[in-house]
Amino acid sequence: MSAANDQASGPSGPLASLLAGLRVIDLTRNLPGPFSTRMLADLGAEVVKVEPPEGDPARPLGTLFEALNHGKECRKIDFRNEADLATLRDWLATADVMVDSFRPGVLQGMGLDAATLHALNPKLVMVSITGYGQTGAWAHKAGHDLNFMALSGVLDQVRAPTGELALSNVQWGDLAAGSAMATIAILAAVIEAQRTAQGRHIDVSMTHGLHAHLVMPKATASLLAPILGHRPQAGEDMLNGGLPCYNLYATADGRHLAVGALEFKFWKAACEVFGRPDWVNRHWQRGALPGTPDCTALKAEVAALVVSQPLAYWAHQFEPSDACVTPVLTLDEAQAHPLFAGRAQVQAWTSVA
Repeated sequence: MSAANDQASGPSGPLASLLAGLRVIDLTRNLPGPFSTRMLADLGAEVVKVEPPEGDPARPLGTLFEALNHGKECRKIDFRNEADLATLRDWLATADVMVDSFRPGVLQGMGLDAATLHALNPKLVMVSITGYGQTGAWAHKAGHDLNFMALSGVLDQVRAPTGELALSNVQWGDLAAGSAMATIAILAAVIEAQRTAQGRHIDVSMTHGLHAHLVMPKATASLLAPILGHRPQAGEDMLNGGLPCYNLYATADGRHLAVGALEFKFWKAACEVFGRPDWVNRHWQRGALPGTPDCTALKAEVAALVVSQPLAYWAHQFEPSDACVTPVLTLDEAQAHPLFAGRAQVQAWTSVA
């Protein structure tokens, strides 16, 4: 076991005191756990990141390691050394939260199971982030974001209108079903422990978490299947390209315009900017559902208009409107956009009062 090799600079920002006094021991690696505990650190928690002797696998990546672990204190533990494990249990005896991403059964093998740790610290909240859950035939299988997306049914929904699968460069399984779900579980369990003086061990399965996000595809299938004659496929559902008012359209310069005018009032505003008032009542809330002839025809008409001008033209035209129509920006363009100016770290939350 080594002493702390990196000292946290401490959280900063308007919300950095929200979790002050909350002590978190982070045993995770890769993306889901570290991003979850980084959010806790951003909110003021004292996070101790525990690494193996050779260091976290993300350290050689530099920028990624900093993005996931700033604001944490880093210490090294040899998980195969009983003396080091005893030291870790000492840390956990006074902690509020432990987060891990080991496969099921590994905690027990190291003497870090719930029964052992709750005997030392009854209020300890334990959250394990797994690919497929703690039990069942898949519990001990390895996997990454792509596998979780594939098995959950989510990847099947990420298709181009032609039906070709798209490989997202945003890790939705790791971040939405892993990091975000784990953070929610941690905060909820901490509140319960403060109320009851009893912690608990919670499993966060990323594949199950992804499947739980399939709210819209499950709901819209019952609405559209009678019209289409089958479950909606790529480009046929309410929010994946089946509607003219909620779609991606190519521009003259090979860029894309995101038309998100889902509600009638926004579609009406968009039609005003497009200069096509005759399109206003050809909206799904006026009966033009995906798969109907007029809906299909209108998509082609909108596409023909949008492709007649470059993206900059449409971005300028829609800038003063309130129509839910925006340019599709590159990563560099998004980082330079005024929306993100003035924040040292881009976070989803900020204090307004």
